[in-house]
Amino acid sequence: MPLSELYDPGRGYLANDTVYVEAEVIVRKVLDYWSYDSKKETGFVGLKNQGATCYMNSLLQTLYHIPYFRKAVYHMPTTENDAPTASIPLALQSLFYKLQYNDTSVATKELTKSFGWDTYDSFMQHDVQELNRVLCEKLEDKMKGTVVEGTIQQLFEGHHMNYIECINVDYKSTRKESFYDLQLDVKGCKDVYASFDKYVEVERLEGDNKYHAEGHGLQDAKKGVLFIDFPPVLQLQLKRFEYDFMRDTMVKINDRYEFPLQLDLDREDGKYLSPDADRSVRNLYTLHSVLVHSGGVHGGHYYAFIRPTLSDQWYKFDDERVTKEDLKRALDEQYGGEEELPQTNPGFNNPPFKFTKYSNAYMLVYIRESDKDKIICNVDEKDIAEHLRVRLKKEQEEKEDKRKYKAQAHLFTIIKVARDQDLREQIGKDIYFDLVDHDKVRSFRIQKQTPFQQFKEEVAKEFGIPVQLQRFWIWAKRQNHTYRPNRPLTPQEELQPVGQIREASNKANTAELKLFLEVELLDERPIPPPEKSKEDIFLFFKLYDPEKPELRSKLHTYDDVVERVAHKLGLDDPSKLRLTSHNCYSQQPKPQPIKYRGVDRLSDMLVHYNQTSDILYYEVLDIPLPELQGLKTLKVAFHHATKEEVVIHNIRLPKQSTVGDVIDELKTKVELSHPDAELRLLEVFYHKIYKIFPLTERIENINDQYWTVRAEEIPEEEKNIGPNDRLILVYHFAKETGQNQQVQNFGEPFFLVIHEGETLEEIKNRIQKKLHVSDEDFAKWKFAFMSMGRPEYLQDSDVVYNRFQRRDVYGAFEQYLGLEHTDTTPKRAYSANQNRHTYEKPVKIYN
Repeated sequence: MPLSELYDPGRGYLANDTVYVEAEVIVRKVLDYWSYDSKKETGFVGLKNQGATCYMNSLLQTLYHIPYFRKAVYHMPTTENDAPTASIPLALQSLFYKLQYNDTSVATKELTKSFGWDTYDSFMQHDVQELNRVLCEKLEDKMKGTVVEGTIQQLFEGHHMNYIECINVDYKSTRKESFYDLQLDVKGCKDVYASFDKYVEVERLEGDNKYHAEGHGLQDAKKGVLFIDFPPVLQLQLKRFEYDFMRDTMVKINDRYEFPLQLDLDREDGKYLSPDADRSVRNLYTLHSVLVHSGGVHGGHYYAFIRPTLSDQWYKFDDERVTKEDLKRALDEQYGGEEELPQTNPGFNNPPFKFTKYSNAYMLVYIRESDKDKIICNVDEKDIAEHLRVRLKKEQEEKEDKRKYKAQAHLFTIIKVARDQDLREQIGKDIYFDLVDHDKVRSFRIQKQTPFQQFKEEVAKEFGIPVQLQRFWIWAKRQNHTYRPNRPLTPQEELQPVGQIREASNKANTAELKLFLEVELLDERPIPPPEKSKEDIFLFFKLYDPEKPELRSKLHTYDDVVERVAHKLGLDDPSKLRLTSHNCYSQQPKPQPIKYRGVDRLSDMLVHYNQTSDILYYEVLDIPLPELQGLKTLKVAFHHATKEEVVIHNIRLPKQSTVGDVIDELKTKVELSHPDAELRLLEVFYHKIYKIFPLTERIENINDQYWTVRAEEIPEEEKNIGPNDRLILVYHFAKETGQNQQVQNFGEPFFLVIHEGETLEEIKNRIQKKLHVSDEDFAKWKFAFMSMGRPEYLQDSDVVYNRFQRRDVYGAFEQYLGLEHTDTTPKRAYSANQNRHTYEKPVKIYN
């Protein structure tokens, strides 16, 4: 609260220089979070969050609870030889099966791995709509040629018609487009119906904004959108996030926005429908899912309210937790807006306190009433491939065995028994640094109360060694995390239960007891070892073969390690090896490899926090590692001057290289329009040019991960630019329909030289020739002077030169010449994404 409001006498917060603060405490009965059983309470299970995958979990639950969609996923062809981590259909089938039959929450790691995602992607929050679009696009592609081909279109595809109709002459232009979801404005709209009204709102093209009708010249016209048909499953994306041009940042719209339980899109005599629409289809929809975003523009949490069978019972799917909810929680409390605390002390005449609700609906899913029985269909085991049922049932059984094993773990102890065979097997065979590999020796799972003598009988059965010839030594853990036999068990200790021996001998209090079995070769009771005095030293000898250097020592230097690995691999140059340490927690390679001579000793390579690993990863490189570390690979998109093609080149040069060096390298790889052509590098982002790179700029400072680095030939007209000429930016753009009409850039931006006194008509001729646009299409284009994203439409007689006050302006929101026309580049007809936060990377599914 601003202090000015607090001190304002009219507000009533201060009384006699005192601030009165009242708090209302509401006690709710909440079940213990950790003991809560979603399956038992609701019949459903949740999805585990990998770090920042709540947005994905809410979408997956929504898609799963569309049974027709689930059935189609089950019917996608997969085989028992497929791996879920490499097959999106199999991973999704596995996930849906577990959601349907598991008793506990389900992990999504197999699915994200099938996407080609790494851990970084799992911790990067993305936009729900974008993930929905990319996932459905992938599934649509993988369903081609199968029994479920066309399912995505049948469920989610609708069509609308863009039209421009002249008022004074008989001319109308129409274009049919498909959509898989609709983006609805929230700002300035009180509810879904107001958004649809805005969507089909008619725009008048008149005055300076007249429409160029073929054969009729400039005409007053009406422009708008009407719907030809709606899909059985209607997905509505609410534009809760938008770009604020005044503040130059993304903002979240938390305004109150209502949505009905039943949505009638035939209302008011079908005002949203085109004349070509099939009026026999009743477009009455019932609400199925409400996806919610809680938080601000820079982050937050996602969850979903779903009624799976379209009954009166709603459920909240919040990652692992599923709860029953009522209609008020699912609808009213997700409208957003402000909430007013009730007056508890009206005598003070204080104004009511209001606070903004940051949890609000972000995506709505409606199902058409007439298709309800088809969409909400029965899905059972007969819809699931037999190999999948067998595989997943086996997984479930193994998981249940592990659960029981874990539940009884406190009653048992693990005794690992090493023998002299294990020592012989270890030395000179594998890369380990201990006397034995304790993970490979024979393990016994023994109840803690079992007498040690009974355990020795088990050993006798397993190894064929009589009890009277067995003597066991306790291993001691050393500071370098290796083990050595320390002392034999005493006769008194052998009379105890195994659990007491473990507790007495194991300072680390782990669940294991490590023993070394010494076998007496005489047919009599083993002779006890002599008593060791303080002057005695217990020595261990290792066999080292200098001909075959098979004994590893942890004091090896970096060079020692790579030389020995190279020798083992038959590699001539050890510097072409790159090593990576092991992460003991994830059981995966660490994200960053070891730099050339970046560590002193092998022991440093094997330590991960307080744990020591015996795993090291290697790569064989094309060039020596020191040379590679001094290089940077720059991804450059080369745009041919005369051909409609873009070729991506990976230019690898020393980090100290300059843009000029990149251009020299490019000239050896690309096809130029003529031998003397000069190249330049541009920084492009979202169809706008932000920078021309100076030839002297070092490439180590160039970020090609988020920005596109574009290479192109410098046109001859720019080389010969006169002192009074101006170099301006030219971008393609289209405006959104409806009242908002935000400008959306697309296509390839470019530079254009304009001359003093040159009119738009003269410039248009050069642009048409440059872009190779037909007369018919070019006649429909409009031209605008753009400043801060706002168009000022130009007439053919306008002198464009006078509009641009400065030369070489490259600011994305500064001045440019805008070419308004329809984006005809081939693409999936999904709505353009407006909701991605500024900090989010685009969603990509790689497999």
